[in-house]
Amino acid sequence: MFRAESARATAGAPPRTPPRWHRDRDDPSGVVAPGALAAVAAFVAMWPFTSVIEAGEWSLTVVLVVVTTVGSGMLMRWLLRRQRPWLRDLATFAVQIVVAVAVVTQLIAGDTAFLGLFPTSATVSVFAALGASAGEQIVFGTAPLDSSPGLAALMGAGFAVVAILLDHLVAHRSAVIAALLTGSIGAIPMIVTLGDVNVVWFAMFGVLVLVLFRFTARRHPLSPRRSATSIAVAVGAAALAATVAIAPALPVAANLAGTGVGVTVDASLRLGDDLRQPNPVEVLTVAAKGDIAPYLRLTTLSRFDGRVWQPDRGDLQSQRDGFGEPEWGADIATEEQTTSIRILRMSSSWLPVPYPATDVQGVGGTWRVAVDNRTLVSRSADAAGNDYTVSSSRVIPTLEQIRALDAAEPVADPDEEPVELPGIIASLAAEVTADSGTDYDRLVALQTWFRSEFQYSLETPVEEGFDGTGAEAVAQFLDERSGYCVHFAGAFALMAESLGMQTRIVVGYLPGSLTDEKRGEESVFSVSSDQLHSWPEVLFPGVGWIPFEPTASLGVPTAFRAGTVDGSGTGGSATPAPTAAPQTEETQGPEIDRGDAGADPGATGELRSLDPMPVVLTVAGVLILLLLPALIRRTERGLRLRRARRGDPAAVWAELRDTLLDLQLPMSDADTPRMRAAELVRQNDVDAAAMKELTDAVERANYARSDAEPVDLAAPLSTVLTRLRRSVDRPMQVRAVLLPRSLFATRNPGTAATA
Repeated sequence: MFRAESARATAGAPPRTPPRWHRDRDDPSGVVAPGALAAVAAFVAMWPFTSVIEAGEWSLTVVLVVVTTVGSGMLMRWLLRRQRPWLRDLATFAVQIVVAVAVVTQLIAGDTAFLGLFPTSATVSVFAALGASAGEQIVFGTAPLDSSPGLAALMGAGFAVVAILLDHLVAHRSAVIAALLTGSIGAIPMIVTLGDVNVVWFAMFGVLVLVLFRFTARRHPLSPRRSATSIAVAVGAAALAATVAIAPALPVAANLAGTGVGVTVDASLRLGDDLRQPNPVEVLTVAAKGDIAPYLRLTTLSRFDGRVWQPDRGDLQSQRDGFGEPEWGADIATEEQTTSIRILRMSSSWLPVPYPATDVQGVGGTWRVAVDNRTLVSRSADAAGNDYTVSSSRVIPTLEQIRALDAAEPVADPDEEPVELPGIIASLAAEVTADSGTDYDRLVALQTWFRSEFQYSLETPVEEGFDGTGAEAVAQFLDERSGYCVHFAGAFALMAESLGMQTRIVVGYLPGSLTDEKRGEESVFSVSSDQLHSWPEVLFPGVGWIPFEPTASLGVPTAFRAGTVDGSGTGGSATPAPTAAPQTEETQGPEIDRGDAGADPGATGELRSLDPMPVVLTVAGVLILLLLPALIRRTERGLRLRRARRGDPAAVWAELRDTLLDLQLPMSDADTPRMRAAELVRQNDVDAAAMKELTDAVERANYARSDAEPVDLAAPLSTVLTRLRRSVDRPMQVRAVLLPRSLFATRNPGTAATA
């Protein structure tokens, strides 16, 4: 606009037209840059999956698929660079699909394909089987999943689609959609597992988004030829730093989640992280008669490979076919009970039910019955939001009946290698039960030994490095004698199995806390996330699976009463104690010192304590984000005033122009300094003397010799800026400070600031 605002022409040089501040044309994106950005975005989206799937065949498959897909796109765009855009895009898309299919086919099922690349009917059948296997592994497996051909096929096909979409989005400069796609895919593992936020990935994703935006924005016809890189980097770094530092400290109360999912439960025995959560939330409510609610089971785990317990995957049948024949004989006393369950904040493929369930009302047909353990499972539905009623039979054998039975012997799978257990497991089991004469008495002796000789602790396993259920972890637990329910259940099950008994582990919930709420004649119990629990069971033919409670300080140990005899001297009906399942008269959940012992873990779901630091950090972060544009604009004004103090008219006029933009006052780059000065004096009551001093300085810089002495222009500039701010109303003054339009507005020559 003025010579003072650009580099001064050298003496004697021919006059030239000042360069436009914007490009006025759509720069081509090239071939290599968008392809490379698309590949990087795909890898950023893939990285979080390495935390839930062990690296292996699938990760190599994804890398090769992304590289070949993006590479074929680069090649096609270069070969067809002189063709019409629509034809180039269509041909590139088609070739990428063919390449992706060929690569995935070759890597997964090349021996069934034509030339190893093109799928046949046999290839389709293989992929269908692998897809079903991967789905079962995801639904029933535990993170991190083992790498398998099914997961390799699923992830390879999925990221082939993601890579193609990202390649075309970046090539067409759709940075926002590309960023949303990358973030959505990358966030899936953290959302599904409710794991901790991956701060490193989040920072990488933030950097990628900034690079995508810069790449696409620089090629826009209205993008500036020269941009303030330092300001852009500062804003991006500040946003990333503020988010990474403040977001993890935000205090989120349970009631903020409403009835949404707050806890994800799978069939793994890695419950330590869930139990160690500092602020438990209410996950479900139970309505039942009496003062004690039943234990609720999600599923059982019977298969042990020496490292982990695997969930049972028996036959599934429709709810109409019932829960199967009873495992107990006609001579065993039972008591019918009804339990209503409402899921609030728990996500799972299993529905919690009391044992042994006999009927269920209120759930959809997608929930099927696992007959082997009388539970409800679904491959497509989620437990969250369900409200249903379960009928169950409480099995109550007498002490004489249970002692008269031998526990079932372990079932050996001929297709699996036998597991070698550390010697301490069998030797301790034999030592503890040496004085017991029946299988039931041996199990009671084990139960008593665990509850009296061990301590319940959520931290010791982490400190000692055995936060798991493998054979070595159990051996270390037996030596340390400190752990939580997973260790007690795993050790009890392996020791009972070493004594020749068939065992399994149950994953479920303790009964919960009695509330003041009533649902008809039923009492309502609140179950919180820290009441997630596991316990062992042993099979007694003729009675069924008998649960035991070896975990120290939780519940009351399983025990049965002796049968009574009537007054005639003949054997009468048995009246055993209602102890067919672990009870909760002693405690209703893990006793963990969280510094909030006085809080009520009831149905309110509120934060149990108020740490002022997260609140302070939250307020500070919000203030920083809100005031960031104002701080940048104030810094820019201060630098210009410093230059104006040294007599720089370019800084003076740039600050005057940006102030007019901030205040949304009319301005055109086509105006001469004198025309603009006259308008400001007339319409905005600007001090005429100060304005004339600034105008003269600009005109001298444009038309006079350059050897004049510099004049301090900071004072008149401050006077003019003060008058301009006073010429608008107070709301506009506030908006100009907090949201300065000069940092964001796009200006074309000849347009007004208010356009």
